[in-house]
Amino acid sequence: MHFFNRITHQTPESVELEFTLAGIGSRAWALLIDYHILTFLIVGFLFIWSFIAYQVVEFWQRIFRNTDVGLWMLAIAFLVTFFLYTGYFVLFETLWQGQTPGKRFAKIRVVRDDGRLVSIQQAILRSLLRPFDDILFLGAFLIMFGQREKRLGDLVAGTIVIQTETSHTSASFPISDAAHDLMSQLLQSEADFSQLLPDDFAVIREYLQRRKVMSKQAKEQLSLELAKQTKKIVALEKLSQAVKPDTFLEAVYLAYQHDRQ
Repeated sequence: MHFFNRITHQTPESVELEFTLAGIGSRAWALLIDYHILTFLIVGFLFIWSFIAYQVVEFWQRIFRNTDVGLWMLAIAFLVTFFLYTGYFVLFETLWQGQTPGKRFAKIRVVRDDGRLVSIQQAILRSLLRPFDDILFLGAFLIMFGQREKRLGDLVAGTIVIQTETSHTSASFPISDAAHDLMSQLLQSEADFSQLLPDDFAVIREYLQRRKVMSKQAKEQLSLELAKQTKKIVALEKLSQAVKPDTFLEAVYLAYQHDRQ
């Protein structure tokens, strides 16, 4: 059994990213937390619904002398419980960039096979197949003995679960004074750095580390492409044309770390 399984992915910008897969231990810990939260939600709903259903059935029997409404109330309870169970994971994994409360606590996240943000369709597939993974510990068996540590839901949805990266404030490359000034402007702007995923940050960091050995043309092309993609990700519409792409990426690098702290 391997405890730290690492995989690499080549981005369209020819930058190689390396991810550490989340092992069975961290995934089980995250699931345990999520199931405790889910149990609290479901038990709370059933408690409230049983009170409401009792009042409705009593009223219905008194007026119409019909007991079928009790079956309808029970059916509604089953449906809502199912939607709570599946919707919990779909909602959080879609809105929290592949994380549930349990995953966030365990410092792991689900992403696509190429490292990008998981879609709502993939989150739904993973959630619907979760009961099959829980039956007879099928998911745990596949995670422990699979090369990419995927459960059935991951295999069908085309996702992996990785450990989240921890950014460090120190850089092994120089940062210009202009980038520090621009960082302050970016933090006060409408830019949303929460949309920048760890692998997006890793691409920027990789470029900043390797730009010294690039040719002038390759550096200009890559920095311009990365700057365009980054502005789109963080929803930044207004930026002075005088700002160089290289300076912008340095400022984003600093702003991302400041935002995480």
